[in-house]
Amino acid sequence: MGGDRIAMKFGVAIFPTHYTIRPAQVARAAEERGFESLFFPEHTHIPVSRRSPYPGGGQLPREYIHTLDLFVALTSAAMTTKKIRLATGICLLVERDPITVAKEVASLDVISEGRVIFGIGGGWNAEEMENHGTSYKARWKVLHERVEAIKEIWTKDEAQYHGEFVKFDPLWSFPKPMQKPHPPIILGNNGPGAVKRVAKYCDGWLPHAARMGDLARRLEDLRREAERNGRDPKSISVSVFAAPADKGKVEEFAKLGVERVVFYLPSENTDTVLSILDKYAAIIHA
Repeated sequence: MGGDRIAMKFGVAIFPTHYTIRPAQVARAAEERGFESLFFPEHTHIPVSRRSPYPGGGQLPREYIHTLDLFVALTSAAMTTKKIRLATGICLLVERDPITVAKEVASLDVISEGRVIFGIGGGWNAEEMENHGTSYKARWKVLHERVEAIKEIWTKDEAQYHGEFVKFDPLWSFPKPMQKPHPPIILGNNGPGAVKRVAKYCDGWLPHAARMGDLARRLEDLRREAERNGRDPKSISVSVFAAPADKGKVEEFAKLGVERVVFYLPSENTDTVLSILDKYAAIIHA
């Protein structure tokens, strides 16, 4: 972080849908081409009202409405690969029950033999999260409590949590994740409070390349926030999501100490996706 150059890792992300390349197939193809990680985003549904504007501008891409279930897709990918890291990119934890998610992620980590990266976020679609009983204004408090509760379940034989939004008395939940103390938790968030949240309760930051602002300045802010929370800044990873497929930009990210860049794949047919994947592979092997 902040200028400490490290060996760059390369990932790819794609919305898995019923009409695009299958999760297992894209996972195998990415692994064969030397990619370190595969990220699947999610939306449980999209409300027809469309009150919340799409952050990317313009019309909402159709894959947001057709996305497969996140954990089903990742399990399919896990069963046909051996090395590639499997990432939720991102899991909308504010829309999911934390006890259930703790079980799902731990189970996936065991099945994949310790390859899970748990990417999380607060989300942008207010009406979507309202359908799950979460207020848009309260989403960051909800997210923080659910992360804390999940960590308790993952690391304690008898876990309990008593917060404002998450409450449960002592419980048993197995399996525990294969990775210890738990899979890395990385936060996909670009707003002004992002680095404070990362430094407080996450293992890494996953900013979107198009919306992260001045990365060098924000990495310095992250370093200060980590130290303020009594953490070693080098223990917090940084992965740039939807990074430009440009060798020069990748080199800039590497000089800043970014650990991973994640290229974005379109939700298209097999031939189209594999062709683009080959172009990305040429960059990572250059």
